[in-house]
Amino acid sequence: MKVFIDTWGWITLFNKREKRHEEITKWYLDFRQQRGIIHTTDYVLDETFTLIFRRTSVDIAINAMKKIEEAIEKGYIILDRITSERFDKAKELRLKYRDKPLISFTDLTSIIVMSEIGIDRILTEDEHFKYLETHFQRVP
Repeated sequence: MKVFIDTWGWITLFNKREKRHEEITKWYLDFRQQRGIIHTTDYVLDETFTLIFRRTSVDIAINAMKKIEEAIEKGYIILDRITSERFDKAKELRLKYRDKPLISFTDLTSIIVMSEIGIDRILTEDEHFKYLETHFQRVP
């Protein structure tokens, strides 16, 4: 069982002021207990670290960074890096979906990674993961 965690998922897990914080935290802990495999990318973490420092206290932001880094080191989270090949594929997607300018380039790189690895479940609130690539399912 694999899932991809998008920026929204990380922010919601660490920011208690997010309206779905409790629900997503429970889902995350249940998923971890079931030994589910979590994937994310360096681009997603770039967005996450930027936003968590803007939206929360420095202490919460530092704690979030440390927790994510520890989980990567322990193998609870697999960090997929955006290589030059993945970057080029995301550029192709950007052109394919040029009529949808609100989709971030980071989300396009996530779609590439998820497709390559065979992940169809994503922790996000972004609707476009469903309508761009119909095989993606948002959780919980």
